[in-house]
Amino acid sequence: MPRYYPLFLDMTGLPALVVGGGAVGLRKVRTLLEHKARVTVVTVKASAALRQLAARGRIALHERPFRTSDLRGKRILYVATNDRALNRRIRADARRRGILINVVDDPELCDFIVPSIVRRGRFVAAVSTEGACPAYAKRLRRELEKQFDPAYGQYVALLAAARRAILRRAADPKKSVRVLNRLLDAGLLDWIREKGLKSARRHMSALLRMWLGTAL
Repeated sequence: MPRYYPLFLDMTGLPALVVGGGAVGLRKVRTLLEHKARVTVVTVKASAALRQLAARGRIALHERPFRTSDLRGKRILYVATNDRALNRRIRADARRRGILINVVDDPELCDFIVPSIVRRGRFVAAVSTEGACPAYAKRLRRELEKQFDPAYGQYVALLAAARRAILRRAADPKKSVRVLNRLLDAGLLDWIREKGLKSARRHMSALLRMWLGTAL
């Protein structure tokens, strides 16, 4: 088994191809759209949901067998068919063109695999077993969803605002790090849970005034 390199990728405008229009292919399409990729789907028979997305201009849809020419201009590829011979051919075509490929439920044919993800605003946790046991990765994700509640998303947004203020006011990079670390120890996550985001923002602003002479 390969050792995968974890990576967070900006998909905005990225030309992506999904081959296969079943339930799994549809899930891949929806995830790609959520992350603002530019999606093309090739499938022998499209579901009503895919046709609706195409009618609304959300995806380009071709109801026919895969052609090698479908890879032209694509940067990333998801294959969700039950035909392993076809999957192998698509992989070979993609590798010759330097296109990264994920073949669903077949790590041997993948350049990359998709982790199980917990998202709370800009807080994102991803867990993977490198394809060894995806079911366990999904179970871990459910456990993490319980551990990381929605307050984490608010907390990260608050920290982002604080970091901008600190970088504006603290000319010394070492001081910026010290102040940010003090803020990380200030219990703001629990403050959000107990008193709400607005109260936490006021408290953080007071701390920054004390430490930097500025407020958000």
